[in-house]
Formats: sequence, C-alpha cells, structure tokens
Amino acid sequence: MRRASGISVPLFSLVTSRSWGLGEFPDLVDFAAWASGARQSVIQILPVMELPDDERSPYSALSSFALDPAYIALRQVVDFEAIGGELAFEADDRLALEDIRRAAIIPYREVRRLKHRWLRRAWERFVRLEMAASTPRARAFDDFCRQEARWLDDYAVFRAALARHQSRAWWDWPDGLRVGDDAACRAARAVAGEDEIGYRKYLQWVADTQWREARRLAWPARLFGDLPFMISANSADVWRRQPQFRLDATVGAPPDAFAPEGQDWGLPPWRWQAFQETGFEWMRQRARRHADLFDGYRIDHLVGLYRAWIRPMDRERRPFFDPDDEPTQRALGEAIIGIFTASGAELVAEDLGTVPAFVRESITALGVPGFKVLRWERHGDLPGEPFIDPATFPELSVATTGTHDIDPLAVELSPEEVDEALADLMESGSYLALVPLQDVFAWPDRINTPSQVGDHNWTWRVPRPVDQWSSWPEAVSRRARLGECARAASR
Repeated sequence: MRRASGISVPLFSLVTSRSWGLGEFPDLVDFAAWASGARQSVIQILPVMELPDDERSPYSALSSFALDPAYIALRQVVDFEAIGGELAFEADDRLALEDIRRAAIIPYREVRRLKHRWLRRAWERFVRLEMAASTPRARAFDDFCRQEARWLDDYAVFRAALARHQSRAWWDWPDGLRVGDDAACRAARAVAGEDEIGYRKYLQWVADTQWREARRLAWPARLFGDLPFMISANSADVWRRQPQFRLDATVGAPPDAFAPEGQDWGLPPWRWQAFQETGFEWMRQRARRHADLFDGYRIDHLVGLYRAWIRPMDRERRPFFDPDDEPTQRALGEAIIGIFTASGAELVAEDLGTVPAFVRESITALGVPGFKVLRWERHGDLPGEPFIDPATFPELSVATTGTHDIDPLAVELSPEEVDEALADLMESGSYLALVPLQDVFAWPDRINTPSQVGDHNWTWRVPRPVDQWSSWPEAVSRRARLGECARAASR
C-alpha cells in the first residue's frame, strides 16, 4: 500500500470569496490546489447528499443518491448567467446575499431560499430556450436522466411531492401517496406535476455536472466521500422501501464513556432479513453511486453493518442489538462490506466507539482499514495506560488526530504541541494519515457535538476565503509545515 496523507474537512466549511454562504462544489478546486502544495493527496469530506431545508446534519439526508443543490455554485450555471447572474438581483436579493456572506455561521435556510429562487428561474429559462429547441444541453440533460433513472425517477417524484405538501413528511401525506408502492408513486407524480419533477432532475444534473468538473480539476488530489450508516425516515429511500425499514423504532449507539445514556439518532433501523431477501439491493445501489462519485469513501459507523442498536419508540421496551448473536452479526456485516469492496472504490471504515473485537478482526481479514485516533490509542494493560507509539500502527489502518465529533487538538494542546502531534501522525505506520483541517491550523473550532442540537453544530466555516490562502501568511506557513511533515515521513 502506498503511503499517503490527506485532510478531512466538510465541504460546507470551505467558503471562497465567490461562495453564497457555504462551500460549493467548485470551491474544492481552490482547496485542492492548496492541499496539493502541502503534499496532501486525499481530501476527505462529509456526506454531500440533499438535506431538508431546516436540517444541518449531513447524516440526515432526504436521499442516499441525490447531491445537495445547496452546494451548486450559481456563478457556473449557464442558465443563471444567461438571465443576468448576480447583476439581475433585485435590491432584496443583493442584501440577502450580503447578509449570508457576512454571517458568523452558515445560515442554511437563507442560503437554500436564495439559491432555489434563482435556480428555479434558471430552470424556466432552460425549459423555454433549451428544451423547446432540443439543444445539445437539453440532450445532455436527457442523457443524464436516462443514465441515472434507477434512483433519479423515484427521488424526483418524492422530492416534488414533498414540496407539493409544504415539506410535510411522507407519513402525513394523503392515503393514496403514503404507501410508497408503484401506484403511490404514480399518484404522487400526478399530484406534484411534471414541471416540478423536471426541476428536481435539473438540479441533480447541474449538481452532478459541477461535482464531476470539480473532481477533475482537483486532481491529483483524490476526493473521498462518506457513506452514512443510515438514512432519514423522511427520505425517498424509506418511502419507496417501507417494508425494509422499522418505523416503530430508531437506531443509535449504546451507552459509553462519551454518552452514558447512549445516543438516539432518530433514524429508522433496517430489517436485515428483508434486505437479504432483496439481495441487498439498496446497499448495492448505494455502493455503485458512491464509487461513481468518489475516488474512495469512508464507511460510517462500521459496527452498525454488523449489528444495530435498536431503540423501540415504546419506551417500556428496552433497547437491543439486532442481530443479537455473533455468527449472524459477522455474516451480515461481511456480506454488506463485500458489496462495498466490489464497487471498486477505495474503502476506509469508521470503527470507533464500542466495537467488538470480532468486527475489527473481520475487516482486517477483508482488507479494509479501520481508524486509529492518536489520543485514544493507549496500552490499556500497562500501568498509567501510556500512549501507543504511532510508528507501530499497522499498515492496514488510517491514522488521524481527531474526528468531526470531538474537540480539535488546540482545545487541549499548545500550537507547538499540535505541531508535534502532526509530525507523529505523519510518522505513523498507517498507510493513510488524515488530518482534520482544524488541527492543521491549530484552530479550536468544533464541527459537531453529539447528542446536542443547536447553531453550533455543522455551521463552521473557515475564517478566510480559501481562494485567498495563497497570499494569507498563516495559510502559507501551515502549508509549508504540513508539507515538511509529509515529506519527512515519505508521504
């Protein structure tokens, strides 16, 4: 395995001076140029699938397949520029964009409202001047719709019906639409209307086009995604596959040192027996989609593929693991991971938290690397539990200084100590070393605090636009320091 290193950072944090309030697909190109100058060959981002208007967590998506239109850069949308671009803004929209760009944290609702207003006008122009004349762009759109029909058709109907019902969850829709079968899908199509369905497909075409161009221009940096363990109950996936999910319970994590009462993620557990009966069709589609979009991806909450912590909504019933026996758990997890490895993408597995020994043994046998967080790797059997020397980490592993769910190093360490930790990370035995962006700069800002809800989660963005980093002394010096560490460690 070739030794490499990279940076983990949410796309939403990577704003440039051209962004509309959060990092956008083309902004990855500016960041990749800076990262490549620091000898970093991997950029690991959080999930970028579409979220509801009032949602921030990238793990609560409306779809496992649809990119989030919030990441579309309108400056690169042909139809937006054709109707005047930002020069066509009324006074209210100019002020709204200024407020969005000045906000201390990402104002998601305001960003989505402004983008959708102008994306819809762009769609109207596309229908009137491109589709009506069957132009090359219209034919490219038709080709995209045909190629992605396996997931796009159901998603677009669901998304359009959701908009038609004022964002009410599908279980609050009228009787004929709730079931999610073929008849309900046809009814939802009639209710939502072909124009709205076309608009949702157009957004996915634009997003897909921008993503692929950003990925091309980011090379030689490789873009790694993040495949969430689960999906929201109010999603196209669950609506169309209701028999495969439990709607009388939620999934989470059992009690541990970080959450003494456990965690409840509010997501619907799957019925793994029903998954087996379909040949794991949903997982196969997800694996294909992520392999198509990314050079590699992280499997979120690995242990959940082996066994899920089920929390019945009837609180008189105790939480439990499903499956509940090790042989079945191992067979289930290895079947699903086999689907992911067959996708051809490079995989890394988030095996942190309370994980049975057999799960780590299993992924090692499958050739999938797990994670080593420097501050958590200790000799538990020795007095004082000293830290394990990172140089002894197995090659089949990913070393990191932290995750999006814990404090950056700067909360507890001085800048000099953070630099020492970066050097130790690069010198680790792991084939891949990933550094959270905050630890590169010794910033204390946290991405997410589990079990808490508020504006402090999922809203952080970099303090200086990324397209200015080539002339920002702090970014220049940190790039040089990180590059020195990578070079010294032969990464």
